[in-house]
Amino acid sequence: MKIGIDAIAFDVAKLFLPIKTLAEARNIEPEKLEKGLGLLKMTLPDVHQDTVVFGANALTKLIHDNTINLSEIARIYVGTESAIDSSKPIASFLANLMEQKFGENLLSECDVVDFTFACIGGVDAMQNCIDFVRLNPTKKAIVVTTDIAKYDLNSSGEYTQGAGALAILIASNPRIIAFENQWATSTKGVFDFFKPYRTLSKEAITGNSNNENWFDNLEAEIEIHKDQPVFEGQYSNQCYMDRTRNAYFSFKKIKNTSETIYNSWESIVMHLPYAFQGRRMLSEIYALDAKNAMVSENDNTTDYQNKLKEISKTDDYKSFVTQKLQPAELASSIIGNLYTGSIFMGLLSTLGHFYDTKKEVSGKKFGFLAYGSGSKSKVFEGTIQDEWKLAIAKVNLFETLENSNEIGFDVYEKLHKKALKVSVLKPKKEWILERIENQNPNLIGARYYKWID
Repeated sequence: MKIGIDAIAFDVAKLFLPIKTLAEARNIEPEKLEKGLGLLKMTLPDVHQDTVVFGANALTKLIHDNTINLSEIARIYVGTESAIDSSKPIASFLANLMEQKFGENLLSECDVVDFTFACIGGVDAMQNCIDFVRLNPTKKAIVVTTDIAKYDLNSSGEYTQGAGALAILIASNPRIIAFENQWATSTKGVFDFFKPYRTLSKEAITGNSNNENWFDNLEAEIEIHKDQPVFEGQYSNQCYMDRTRNAYFSFKKIKNTSETIYNSWESIVMHLPYAFQGRRMLSEIYALDAKNAMVSENDNTTDYQNKLKEISKTDDYKSFVTQKLQPAELASSIIGNLYTGSIFMGLLSTLGHFYDTKKEVSGKKFGFLAYGSGSKSKVFEGTIQDEWKLAIAKVNLFETLENSNEIGFDVYEKLHKKALKVSVLKPKKEWILERIENQNPNLIGARYYKWID
């Protein structure tokens, strides 16, 4: 029984800031970001958009474009690290909105839940849904990844921002890709990137230790949450490499082979916080798993790192990158980081590129190297199915991305600081965040959405 992705849809923020504009404002040489990291644009949410909006838009497209009968959907599982509530999952919002649009009680027997493990949460959700469909082959499940990658102004992560969602239909006998039932995992609990709750004292806010009237019902410390993470870029990159390397070689053990695994993959799809992250991280695996290993883990640290740098500059490695990695980078360059959706956008970018260039990949294997900070990697593979072109014909990835709207640096900063109260673009044929309740004490903070024709 083949299990995998039968259909896919996406929704990405329609506003973008050119990376060159950001670089010049931050006194960074544009080529460092454009040619060094592969960044061209970063997408940004409008005033009326949040992770529920992006997820609902992607899910609505998936249902509409593939004529999905919602009564056949047993699960809607969401991968996200941009939750809007510490209790109510985004998945429950999505179920409610789909019933608003497609019919009451259509999802009343559907299981919904969110998965959180930084950028790998969507893969965790998909693996769970694949296992479910494998046991229940007449059932179908949907995975939604939705995130807003936001970093502090002037931080080293600022130029990697992005926003959007993907919705993926998991079914037996899929049209796009069927996954093998072999998954390798590497996990280690570290603080390479995280979003902690933080506190401010009353005195820090008011300037004195006396209670203000509006503080009477609050604790001595006010707990806050920021969308922006705490991270250490160099350490996070090392964790990415360590987890992915260990998962890759665990995958070799599971496959019980001494052959070079990546040689069997037509394309390699990796988590891409920025477009060229994969090619920078994969040189180690490329060198270690070559027929005649180019490096040894017994080398001293300095020699080891120097050898990897030299290998990454060779024509052979550059050719390897162009063939196996570059197709997945194309969308990332003009979107930015989608966190949980990054690896799935990489798959869609690869397929979209092959679709546009008329390359036939039916029957070919794709390798997937997923990563989530905190930290965990999963390595798995899948085989492209005969109907993949038909299944993605309506997606129009690159055509849609070409129609995004450029904004200036001043508008970008106002959006980032949440200083704008009116949307930059007038919503059309999409979900919007209509209001957040602030009067009814039993519904304080409740978020309400509606569809705009």
